[in-house]
Amino acid sequence: MKKIFFSFNILASMLLCSCAENEVSTPAASAKMTRPILVKSLIKSADVSYLPLIESEGTIYKNNNQPQDALLTLKRAGCNTIRIRLWKNPSDGHSGLAEVKTLALRARAMGFKIWLSVHYSDTWADPGSQTKPQEWANLNFEQLKAAVASYTTTVMSEIRPEIYQVGNETNDGFLFPQGKLSVNEGQYLQLVQSAVTVIRAQSSTTKIMLHYAGVSGASWYFNKVQNIDYDYIGLSYYPVWHGQDMNLLATTINSLSQTYQKKILIAETAYPFTLGWNDWTNNIVGLSNQLVPAYAATPTGQKNFMIAIRNLLLNSTNGIGFSYWGSEWVAFRGPQATNGSTFENQALWDFNLNALPVMDAFN
Repeated sequence: MKKIFFSFNILASMLLCSCAENEVSTPAASAKMTRPILVKSLIKSADVSYLPLIESEGTIYKNNNQPQDALLTLKRAGCNTIRIRLWKNPSDGHSGLAEVKTLALRARAMGFKIWLSVHYSDTWADPGSQTKPQEWANLNFEQLKAAVASYTTTVMSEIRPEIYQVGNETNDGFLFPQGKLSVNEGQYLQLVQSAVTVIRAQSSTTKIMLHYAGVSGASWYFNKVQNIDYDYIGLSYYPVWHGQDMNLLATTINSLSQTYQKKILIAETAYPFTLGWNDWTNNIVGLSNQLVPAYAATPTGQKNFMIAIRNLLLNSTNGIGFSYWGSEWVAFRGPQATNGSTFENQALWDFNLNALPVMDAFN
């Protein structure tokens, strides 16, 4: 019996030492426990892409009614990664390479990792709109592939993010019409591979993500890209658009990870702390039937929704993190603005610009 017991302990030690890269050992929760508990170390991210614009117009964020750098508030709350969107040649310069690089340097100096959402567009790219940069409008397919490679090289050289998201919510591809997946599958895959090849050549540590909005149809998309050399599956999950069944979200995450052997992040999510509004810009969420029934549109409900998202990932097969979208998008142009924020009731700061309890979800 002694010999068997000794061998078991050796095996247990070997298993603990070979834990996955996203797990760390923590002290036992009870004196009766003799082995450490394995706990995932999640990527806990906030998208702050609007921050340079909002700060440039004089908005001052607060924590406990005291002015505080929004990034510092996030850092102290436990956020460890900053997500930033990147547009090719935006009309006003915001979310362009120069601004994004400056924000990335600022965040990195505070200890954050950088996650770039590279849209390959001059403006918003999402399932319904994947418009090529104007500069590339008249390129043929071979020229477009070369442009993707060249641009990706520049992005990697200038910023070198920890996570590089190739396209944003690319449910049916990107760079339409050449890269429309349902019409030109082979061309879409070549365009993505053009970016991936550059990223791999530039960095052995940058993780590559492909991003799908929602859960319905996700398996169709990730089956199409299964031969692409990428690392992370990214899913958007907003109850208003993707349904209120969080069990389906959990099931989808587990199914995708098992089928494609990829780590998974909820790349975008958000939830309201009120159904009220703070400017005259129409909000995305404003009705009770747009909510998950278990979570009211209150500061506590917002916090508990995000804790549920965090716990869902902790309990999943291969979920490794999340990013809160629109975290900084407060009503920064005043209560009469019609061009302010459609997300001020889902931000991480309230209508008085104070940090909300939902910050605890990063801890």
